[in-house]
Amino acid sequence: MTWMEWAEALSYIVTVFGLPLAILVFFLEQRRERRNEQEEIYQRLSDEYTGFLKLVLGNPDLQLLRKGAPEQPLTDEQNERKLAIFNILVSLFERAYLLVFEEKMDRQTHRLWLSWEDYMREWCRRRDFRDALPELLRGEDEDFRAHILDIAEAEAAGGSKGQEETAATAPR
Repeated sequence: MTWMEWAEALSYIVTVFGLPLAILVFFLEQRRERRNEQEEIYQRLSDEYTGFLKLVLGNPDLQLLRKGAPEQPLTDEQNERKLAIFNILVSLFERAYLLVFEEKMDRQTHRLWLSWEDYMREWCRRRDFRDALPELLRGEDEDFRAHILDIAEAEAAGGSKGQEETAATAPR
């Protein structure tokens, strides 16, 4: 065999085996990068929620971490701070909705989303938060608005409706 015949034979081998392998490696790398991006987004959102909780802790007079505590009358200044904190929270929830929620989620995305939906449910159990939602949701994404209002409605009714829907839409 001449040098040209060897080169031609090697080019066939590369074409038959190397090209499909390269395509497979490319797709696997793309998938890994998407998963890493998803996890990075989730981590940033999680860090923002932690920052939000620090803000809540810095305002103990608003009693935002108490569950089922009797509502005490707040001053105008306290009401304004509480509304501002709720506004920050709704903005964070909307960002999580826009970045994580999808109609058809893979198993990992669904797991990430469920933690955010749990946070939303927890806050929607608070009557003061639910009462403020119409004002807080002005100008927000329509799909997010509908989603959180559904959660608020379910939580006001006792929480069973939303949990059944979540279980029904879970990927298998």
